Amino acid sequence: MSFDYLFKFIIIGDSAVGKSCLLLQFTDHRFVTTHDLTLGCEFGAQLVQIEEHKIKLQIWDTAGQETFRSITRNYYRGSAGALLVYDITRRETFNHLNDWLKETTNYSNGKLDIILVGNKTDLLENRAVSYEEGEEFAKEHGMKFLETSAKTALNVEQAFMETAKLVYSKLINKEILPDQEDSGIKSGPSKNIRLQEKIKKNKNENSGGCC
Repeated sequence: MSFDYLFKFIIIGDSAVGKSCLLLQFTDHRFVTTHDLTLGCEFGAQLVQIEEHKIKLQIWDTAGQETFRSITRNYYRGSAGALLVYDITRRETFNHLNDWLKETTNYSNGKLDIILVGNKTDLLENRAVSYEEGEEFAKEHGMKFLETSAKTALNVEQAFMETAKLVYSKLINKEILPDQEDSGIKSGPSKNIRLQEKIKKNKNENSGGCC
């Protein structure tokens, strides 16, 4: 499948906040009521369009359990974007957000774009964290904020796309360069083909001699 750039993303947060379900809804447009706990990391991909560029999102769904934390830390470095997810019905998952942010500071490349996601809005009757609390936390830490439902698909695509647009903006403004170690961005086959065609065209134009 042809694309211009590949962005590497990670999804982080406590266990059972719906990280795997968010990924499945985004990539496969479906929801499963029971999902095995992620062991280490799982992977999904989706092709999206931003302006004139086709972007392949390579998304790593990380395990939230402390048991696998040493494994998942390896995926921070080399990621361009992250979705930090908590469960709006479980207060403790919101209380642990600062711990997850410390992880990103300690193990990422320092240029990670993070969006805060409060998941499970389909269970509003069990809400334990208000929208305003999530919004305020995000504002304090310079993040965008969305509430989602992996079950109904509310704001799921928007969460991934908002993250992609943050990364894309840095790419276009040359704040991040593709194909550098740990940048989380790689040039795709389409980009390389166009570059080769441009080089070939320039060579042909410069090879014309005097008659």
